[in-house]
Amino acid sequence: MDIQQFEDKGLAHYSYAIYSEIPNEIILIDPSRDLAPYLAYAASLNARISAVIETHPHADFISGHLELHETVGAVIYCSRLVGAGYPHTGFDEGDHIVLGDIVIRALNTPGHSPDSISIVLEYAGEDRAVFTGDTLFIGDCGRPDLRENAGHINAGREALSRMMYHSLREKLMTLADDVLVYPAHGAGTLCGKSLSDADSSTIAAEKVSNWSLDDLTEADFVKELLSMQPFIPKYFPYDVDMNRTGAPPLGPSLAKVPVVQDMAVFDKNIIIIDTRPQQLFKQGHVPHAINLQDGGKFETWLGSIVAPEEPYYLLAADDAALQQVIRKAAKIGYEPAIKAAAVFTTGSATIAAMPLTDFKAHPEHYTIVDVRMATESEEYKIFDQAISIPLDELRERVHEIPTGKPVVVHCAGGYRSAAGSSIIAGALNEQVAAYDLGEAVSEFRAV
Repeated sequence: MDIQQFEDKGLAHYSYAIYSEIPNEIILIDPSRDLAPYLAYAASLNARISAVIETHPHADFISGHLELHETVGAVIYCSRLVGAGYPHTGFDEGDHIVLGDIVIRALNTPGHSPDSISIVLEYAGEDRAVFTGDTLFIGDCGRPDLRENAGHINAGREALSRMMYHSLREKLMTLADDVLVYPAHGAGTLCGKSLSDADSSTIAAEKVSNWSLDDLTEADFVKELLSMQPFIPKYFPYDVDMNRTGAPPLGPSLAKVPVVQDMAVFDKNIIIIDTRPQQLFKQGHVPHAINLQDGGKFETWLGSIVAPEEPYYLLAADDAALQQVIRKAAKIGYEPAIKAAAVFTTGSATIAAMPLTDFKAHPEHYTIVDVRMATESEEYKIFDQAISIPLDELRERVHEIPTGKPVVVHCAGGYRSAAGSSIIAGALNEQVAAYDLGEAVSEFRAV
């Protein structure tokens, strides 16, 4: 037997392959849309991927379960509560799959979503591992506020919080202490709020270190779970629905993205996402473009700033970079909305360097905009006079920014302020200067 963990760092996503030598077959749990790593793993063992299990319809990435079914014949298992629109076999409590000397059984563990399941792996008659999806994380549990307006079954956050309380205590905490815990996400995901950097744990370790397994009343648990949850990106409900019906095959969908040489065809009314490094963007870009740099969280911010199915243009510094950001867009199902993609080097619009010395001496001469999440700015305000407009809301709320003074944009480290300053500069249309405080924000933090 072998358990292989696959990690997508950009989305802090873990997927898994369970291999049994006796039938020489593999079962995948919560696979990403790019099937290449799983196919390579199967080829290395000369094994067949016989099944895929979805712990729930994911909100933060597109799963490859339907393409695996269509290309390698894998049977898809999911809870009957999903209301899945793809060929599947229901997999709920009482159901099990036999894979050689491995038995895989389902536990219904609602809380993150009403249709969430956890997967227990039994080997040689003993429970060895549990794949907890977005129910139990290392150091945390799944957020309960993503299914109020998405999926086959909608549920309010308070009701799901109560379900989570019981799922953790009546289903997962009753497993043996030495059972390994394999979650669907690690630190950095927006599906939880305080995850550990570890990629696996045990039931015993989580009982000791995970706040959500503490000896809490149901009321206290619900209150804590609902507090300080991160923002919900625009694309989350869209991905839930796409995963419930199944995404189109990745390769053919990528091939449909138009890559153009002549940007004269660009419609000025369509948003432009420029993924080049901020230094290049500030030296010259297309007017009104948004500088969303390719980096570790590009997919999340693309799906937070651009609405699902909203047409957009995608720019990058070279061919390799362009193909990379197109593939990243596809990870959240955003590739069909790419109106055109192009390699781009410079443009007529610029963003001037931050007048840091003057800003330090006279901060009152500037309008300061904080584009961090609301929970961040509430927890620690860097500038008392700053206007708080989270980056994911900035396009819709930019009109709230006064234009009587130059605008300085800040976040926690520089990535979001680069995007925010570009949004404000484009929207204000040179009415007033917009500056990016960038990494210099560290000079203003209390020691």
